[in-house]
Amino acid sequence: MMLYYDVVGTSFGWMGLLWSARGLRRTTLPQRRPEDCIDLLGDETNDATLSPEQLTPIRRKLSRYFAGKQVTFGDECIDVDDAPPFSRAAWDACRTIPWGETRSYKWLGVQAGRPQALRAAGQSMARNRLPIIVPCHRVIASNGSLRGFGAGATQLDLKARLLDLETGPRAPK
Repeated sequence: MMLYYDVVGTSFGWMGLLWSARGLRRTTLPQRRPEDCIDLLGDETNDATLSPEQLTPIRRKLSRYFAGKQVTFGDECIDVDDAPPFSRAAWDACRTIPWGETRSYKWLGVQAGRPQALRAAGQSMARNRLPIIVPCHRVIASNGSLRGFGAGATQLDLKARLLDLETGPRAPK
């Protein structure tokens, strides 16, 4: 399988993109350096070809998104058939959350077919390999608080910034 990658500059930092003929396989959250994106994309980049021209439409969408323009990524083809079935179902459900809105982990579990699977829903978001495209930043705790992001709780400020980008700044709690 031929793989391609690119690193895209955004107003939030650099984002890495990895794709196949079937669709996007991985994206990264914005990083400070392009090299960090390549590291986060993983070993698949070793056999991938740098090819910025192939993703001009997604590059434009990302530019508009990070400029605060309403953009949907739900129509982007993704290549995640090798992921566990529940993760795929959770990611598909997450992709239906509209711009500027949030949903709870409970909602996500229900939509993915396992209403009692709050932790599994959270783990699926933690393992989301297509951030922004699968907008896991829109998934929050039932009480409205922000929970883990970027495979943990270390990037909650980025989650808040992404939500603010879509909805406008929230009042401090």
